[in-house]
Amino acid sequence: MRSFLQQTLAGTPPAVTQGETAYLRWQWQAEGILSLTPLTHCDRALVLSAGIHGNETAPVEIVEQLLAPLLSGEKPLAVRLLVILGNPAALRSGRRYQQYDLNRLFGGRWQRVSETSEAQRALQLEQVMERFWRSCHRQTSRWHLDLHTAIRGSYYPRFAVMPANARPWPDTFMQWLAAAELEALVFHRAPGGTFTHYSCEHHHAASSTLELGKALPFGENDLTQFRAVQRALAALLEGETWPQPHTQPRRYHVSQQITRQGEGFTLHMSADTLNFTAFPQGTLLAEEGDTRYYVQQAREYVLFPNPQVAPGLRAGLMLTEENAQMPAQ
Repeated sequence: MRSFLQQTLAGTPPAVTQGETAYLRWQWQAEGILSLTPLTHCDRALVLSAGIHGNETAPVEIVEQLLAPLLSGEKPLAVRLLVILGNPAALRSGRRYQQYDLNRLFGGRWQRVSETSEAQRALQLEQVMERFWRSCHRQTSRWHLDLHTAIRGSYYPRFAVMPANARPWPDTFMQWLAAAELEALVFHRAPGGTFTHYSCEHHHAASSTLELGKALPFGENDLTQFRAVQRALAALLEGETWPQPHTQPRRYHVSQQITRQGEGFTLHMSADTLNFTAFPQGTLLAEEGDTRYYVQQAREYVLFPNPQVAPGLRAGLMLTEENAQMPAQ
């Protein structure tokens, strides 16, 4: 029998689309979408997604390793689980996306580019997620962890991006993020088209995008640097006690977004600028026509700088650190 990843990459549905172990029932929902339901009562539901960008393979390999002992019946399952490999066509081609960035299309934004394959996939994933939450008991806690890797290297190889959220984050969710030994948390202030913002805004899920290392092809990832994340995920899935965190992650808030509007856009950062690189107040970050982006606070840190994005999309975020000591004047 092919593994979930192998079957997804094959591009054809499996001959057997559902089954059962001593602990769970599983069902192939659609290409790259698998549900697992414990045979015993549980009070937590989790959407675990990866491969929203097809060149980000380390998270996909981690998900595969987590699924194997569950599907073989070796390990129990303690949560209602929906596993999603977001963009199978892009995974097969090793490209970030085929026609349009899938992680900018959720929350109905897919309607703007409805003719693209990613728009159709975004709609499908929204519908699958809605059915999944609807099938859960109302009192069941809802979590969504979307696993990614960054295009660039980072001063923090493991960090999480939190969608804008007017509700308090559940204590258990924040404790789990610390147990996964994430080094930093980045809090958005504005809505966006990401998968986690969709699940948080529309389904009131505790959601986070986990950024794990740098994008590399299948087979070239050093998964040892993500052992803490994998252990924490395994504990969550199997109902074990979470590891005790050694430290708490540093906290950052988005202070401004740099947006590329057209062909005249210039980002004043080198191609090897790392995520969380600091810039002092007054630094010119980017320009396009009469528009200039400067560092506005005493110190700001860049995240996801990418001048090659399509017009209208984010070319970088600037962050301020929570409770940071300001530099001496």
